[in-house]
Amino acid sequence: MANPNIVNVTTITGKTAGQAITTSPTAIVTNTASSGKLLKINSLYISNINGSTSADVTVDVYKAGTTAYRLAYLITVPAKSTVTVIAKDIQVYLEESDSLRLTASSSSYLEGVCSYEEIS
Repeated sequence: MANPNIVNVTTITGKTAGQAITTSPTAIVTNTASSGKLLKINSLYISNINGSTSADVTVDVYKAGTTAYRLAYLITVPAKSTVTVIAKDIQVYLEESDSLRLTASSSSYLEGVCSYEEIS
């Protein structure tokens, strides 16, 4: 099924996802193939839960499960801080087979929280 025409939407469901970020690219949000949905990313926050050491985060849109395009690359998140990567002034949509992935420079330091809408 193709992505829905957002002019003729029948359902919008708000969701929130959380993830402990590791050193391997891992999807925090995925729009599966043939979902019939479009996912609108509203916000993405990255928090460093380590008390004394900074860590870097890379955020990418993984298109059709084949190619990564970076939204943020090696952004430093200071210890005990939060960085906003996506906010309301940035429009990011995930089409079918796309994912929003997070990668950290060190495991166990960073956590991500993403709010998004499933549109169908």
